[in-house]
Amino acid sequence: MPVRWIPGSGIAANSYLHSHVLVDAGVSPLQLRPFAGEVEVIVLTHCHYDHTARLPEIRNMTGAEVCIHAADAPGLANDLLSAAMLFGERAPPVPASRLLRDGDRVGDLLVIHTPGHTPGGICLYDEVSRDLISGDTVFSDGGFGRTDLPGGDETALRISLERLAALDIRGLYPGHGPPVETGGSRHIAAAREFLSRIHG
Repeated sequence: MPVRWIPGSGIAANSYLHSHVLVDAGVSPLQLRPFAGEVEVIVLTHCHYDHTARLPEIRNMTGAEVCIHAADAPGLANDLLSAAMLFGERAPPVPASRLLRDGDRVGDLLVIHTPGHTPGGICLYDEVSRDLISGDTVFSDGGFGRTDLPGGDETALRISLERLAALDIRGLYPGHGPPVETGGSRHIAAAREFLSRIHG
């Protein structure tokens, strides 16, 4: 199943459409309008405002179920945990319809719990196409999500990157910046090495 990229701009993180699953909700509803009839589920990779800012409008437009990892659910209505204050905003108080855990499935996507950037950060893996939607856990430039915000944990991020490095990943679809359609595992290996180099 191909992953369709809906690019973020300004503070908005990228969104992705995988079959009937929309991943993250920071982009403008106008960008999503052409796909609104396809979206049945919204999965949030984590609770930060740049990934959830347009959740109320997108949920109302699509009627979709909202899913987030249980450890990040409190951040949906908390200005501190959502980092909304960094953007001069308030967290959009939309409750989750379904709380996710490691090993769950949403459509054809496997939920992989990857804490570090936030306690409930997740990646979504298509085991057939070997595509990974990685949120802010890891980026396609060999970068990774910051750990200095509330709930961040450098040790947890290191373990998460080690776990992802064990997978065979073709496409890497991050929360920020352009995705890559091949060689995703190389980018994860680079992020793992970079984290070890700067933090020991």
